[in-house]
Amino acid sequence: MDGTVMRYTQLKAFYHVARHSGFSRAAKYLNQSQPSLSDHVRQLERDHDMLLFDRTNRQVVLTAAGEELFHLVQHFFDAEEVIAEFLDRSRKTVKGRLRIIADSPAHITSLLKQFGIDHPDIAIDLRTGNSAKVLQTLRNYEAEIGIFVAGTAERDLFTKPLGAAPIVALSAPKFLGQHGVQRRADGMLNFADLARLPLIFREAGSQTQSRVLRAARDRGITLTSSFVVEGRETMRDLVAEGFGIGFASAVEIGADSQLEKILIAQDGLDMPETLACLASRQNVPVIKAFLASLDAWSKVST
Repeated sequence: MDGTVMRYTQLKAFYHVARHSGFSRAAKYLNQSQPSLSDHVRQLERDHDMLLFDRTNRQVVLTAAGEELFHLVQHFFDAEEVIAEFLDRSRKTVKGRLRIIADSPAHITSLLKQFGIDHPDIAIDLRTGNSAKVLQTLRNYEAEIGIFVAGTAERDLFTKPLGAAPIVALSAPKFLGQHGVQRRADGMLNFADLARLPLIFREAGSQTQSRVLRAARDRGITLTSSFVVEGRETMRDLVAEGFGIGFASAVEIGADSQLEKILIAQDGLDMPETLACLASRQNVPVIKAFLASLDAWSKVST
């Protein structure tokens, strides 16, 4: 095997170990033996006197040099997938794995169902995280698709709007009465009333929380928290137990006897959801397939 082919083999081994976060998963994906894969990576490290993985505590974590190399080879292997598709246009079935990170899966459940029907050979990994986490994950090449609330235009992203839903306050049944607060005649609450109640805030990076606080400030009202929690589910659990009022997009909260959804008297207090991928990766086959499904789904659902 000549040097060029050997280096390609080593880089491919390194790339998949990094992408799949371990030698065993990468070996399974590539249908190779784990010792062979490990040998390729170690040879790459020896040839260039460069430690690419920290292998302590039975975990495989990229070193700083490994992270830099991973971002470089990511472009190469993305291009390889695009080239393979171009050379094999007659193949109708797209195969592979699509990693999605969403601030809430509720925004894309029907789209995912249709995509699964259209592309049964594409496996989906779905994770959740706030908007800041979604952006970080996309830019680290740890996901192909992100669903989040876009604050400002991001030049490195290709985006498509998914629509908007109002932000609502959440409370346990009878919670308002126990704290001497009543809804308005139209069933809403204003920010002055909310400021009198115990409030449960989400972590920094939550667009829901940021939008609520900004809207209250625009009315000259400062909202303060009794609790700050990480994650929507933790917030819901505390609200259901009567610890305070939380906030969420209405589409994220289904029927739940432990929660009441309360509209807030504030025009424009909504969550405009956006689907995004890195602009440089639009033509990666699994991403291209998902964007095509989104276009078809949008026409049917509008």
